Amino acid sequence: QVQLVESGGGLAQTGGSLRLSCTASGDIFSITTWTWHRQAPGKQRELVATVTTSRKTDYKDVADYGDSVKGRFAISRDHMRYAVYLQMDNLKPEDTAVYYCNAIAAPGSSPSVDFAYWGQGTQVTVSS
Repeated sequence: QVQLVESGGGLAQTGGSLRLSCTASGDIFSITTWTWHRQAPGKQRELVATVTTSRKTDYKDVADYGDSVKGRFAISRDHMRYAVYLQMDNLKPEDTAVYYCNAIAAPGSSPSVDFAYWGQGTQVTVSS
């Protein structure tokens, strides 16, 4: 069993900052990729950021971002704690959404097979 829990959401003003956290627990063998997605009311879920660490990246953390958040958001991970973070600066009203973390992970029971795990989401609201 692998579970993800997000935290850090809340209310911010335009131009302000928030830092989201997501921690994985359970029998985890490895986590290759973390992602953050968000979904606003009436809109499809969109990719916000990813960070991947694998043989293909020479075991370095390689991050990528959606166009709408480039230069404003930063994703990072803690390999020892099985955690991922999203630092959000210069927030805009259009950033208002429920933010979900996602892990592509191999559980201890099946270390050669990756599964996708999702958190329950945390609300971010940005006011003008």
